[in-house]
Amino acid sequence: MTLHEFQTLIRAMYHDKDATRGVEGTFMWLTEEIGELATSLRSGTHEEIALEFADVLAWLATIANVVNVDLEAAVAKKYGTGCPGCGQFTCTCPDAEKP
Repeated sequence: MTLHEFQTLIRAMYHDKDATRGVEGTFMWLTEEIGELATSLRSGTHEEIALEFADVLAWLATIANVVNVDLEAAVAKKYGTGCPGCGQFTCTCPDAEKP
């Protein structure tokens, strides 16, 4: 499944509820899922960790849908030609800098 297909699937399943909840409410769900991912990274099984990653990605796709951002296009634009900082496909930016 591509990122675009995933975002389309999430839109089909949840968009009406997500749009009603709005960006702020949906962002709160994303932050809760990030907390659950953090917990699972510390003490979860590989399967639990994988499922939490899926939840975080789903909520990120949900917010993108609410604000009408195509994640695949955004990722391609920002990272498709290499690191946004140094321009290399293997980042050479100093560790103290983003990314």
